[in-house]
Order: sequence, then structure tokens, then C-alpha cells
Amino acid sequence: MYLEHFKFKELPFTITPNVGFFCSLKGHQEALNTLLFALRSGEGFIKIIGEVGSGKTLLCRKLLSSLEGEFVTAYIPNPDLNPIELRRALGREIGVDLSLLQDQHELLTQINQRLLSLYAQGKRIVLLIDEAQAIPPESLETLRLLTNLETETTKLLQVVLFGQPELDDNLNLQHFRQLKQRITFSYYLPLMTREDLDSYLFHRLATAGYSHAALFTNKARNILYDYSGGVPRIVNILCHKALLVAYGKGDEKISHKTMWHAIKDTDVAHAKSHKMLSLTIFTLGILIIVLLSVYLYKGII
Repeated sequence: MYLEHFKFKELPFTITPNVGFFCSLKGHQEALNTLLFALRSGEGFIKIIGEVGSGKTLLCRKLLSSLEGEFVTAYIPNPDLNPIELRRALGREIGVDLSLLQDQHELLTQINQRLLSLYAQGKRIVLLIDEAQAIPPESLETLRLLTNLETETTKLLQVVLFGQPELDDNLNLQHFRQLKQRITFSYYLPLMTREDLDSYLFHRLATAGYSHAALFTNKARNILYDYSGGVPRIVNILCHKALLVAYGKGDEKISHKTMWHAIKDTDVAHAKSHKMLSLTIFTLGILIIVLLSVYLYKGII
């Protein structure tokens, strides 16, 4: 592809969450710090909310790689599970032998005993759930009940929920008021600012092995920010396509024209360009009407 052309060691803008490319932007680093502090505090539920493509899964995997020593982690990437499946997934993650279990009561007993055993070894047990907005209502209640497992002084299980804003809609339902009360820490993952974008591009390019002059022109970066909205996933898609276009043309830099090619080939960004164009035309139309009105008014006077 374009690896050799741009002297990359690896692709810098894949959409697969790669912890090696984690960029300590202000919002993402604050979220990670909040998570680490909250988990060491040992209390209840923690919630991270972010828009689609904002980097929640990468943050989740970064947290997983950061929790060592005293922590035992369980990770559920696809929580569209009924209560039985959810309990079994947790049991499997913490080392319960599911083949010997006869019923759900026995499963819960074994989960509790395993949690107590890990606690006796000085371990903290953390369950991380990605795409938490997809958890069925009955399974959310099961999750709350699982956190009732505790010693006289300590919760045996902490839960971190990573979800889209729809998760908040679910938790705001009256039925889940008990679970919502147990959320001790919450953080809304922000999208990138214009300044963040420059840091993000530099970091990913440097991590991929690029060590030459600025690859993206300032005008290309401005356009990239406007049409990505600061969403990391869209930034990655547009940058990858722009690099392909530049490679095909034999260019060594990404110009604003190259970025426009990438935008036109990307549905979500192209749709935004049409929306912005329509808004501009509408604004110009209003301005023309106002100017004509003023002109006619003065003419009458």
C-alpha cells in the first residue's frame, strides 16, 4: 500500500483500537485518570459516556493494559446478553469452571466463592463492559445484583460501563434508579478540539514511524477538522483515504485538494459537507433578502 511511500513502519490510521496508538489528549487522559482513581477507591459502578467513534473502546483497552498487580479484570466487549449469559460470561472471565455447574444458583455460589478467594489474595476484581448501551434491561438489573456480593467492608466486584449516550437514557428510567444511585464516578468523553487534532495526527504518525516534515498541510488539517467534527474514528478514516489518494498521485504531502477527495468518498463526512453547503446557501439567501428589504425600504423613503 502506501507504507513504503511515506516511510511508515505500520499503518497510522486504522480504525481497529490499538493501545500502542493511544494518544494522551486532555479528555482521554482525564478519563483514564478518573478510572484509575475510582477503581483504587473501590466503590460501585463507574460510567464513561462517549459519542460513536469517540475512542471508548481504545480507552477501555488502555485501562485493561494499565490494570496490573492487584487487579483481576473481566472484559465483556459485547453485552447483548440475557441474565444467564451475563453470569456465565463473568464466571468464565474470572476463572469459574462452568462445565461442572448444574444451575444458576450453583453458578452464583461459585462466582461468589471465586470473588472471595481472589479478595483473600489481595486482588481487586473489575468487570469492564464495552458498548454498555446494548445491555438488555433485565441484564442491567442482574448486573446490579452481582455488585451486592461483598464482605462486611468491601464490594467484591467493581463495574466500569463504557457506552454511548443512549446508556444514560436507559439509566434515567425509573426502574433503574437503584443502579443509577450506585454510579459513584462518571465521565463524558469529549471529542477533539482543533488543537487536539494536531497533537493526535503528530502522535499517530510518529508512532507509525514517520519522522519527516509535516505530512498534512495546515489547510488540509483545517478541512479535516471541520468535516470530521473531531471524531477520532472519522479522522482515521479520512486520513487513511487521503494517504491512499496521495500515494496514487505520487504526492509526498496531503494537500487540501487531497483531503477533499477523501471527504467526497466518505459518506458521513460527505453528508456533512452537503449539510454545511445547504446551511451556507440558506444563510446567504437570508442575507440577500435582508439587504433587498433594506434597499427597498430606503427607496420608498
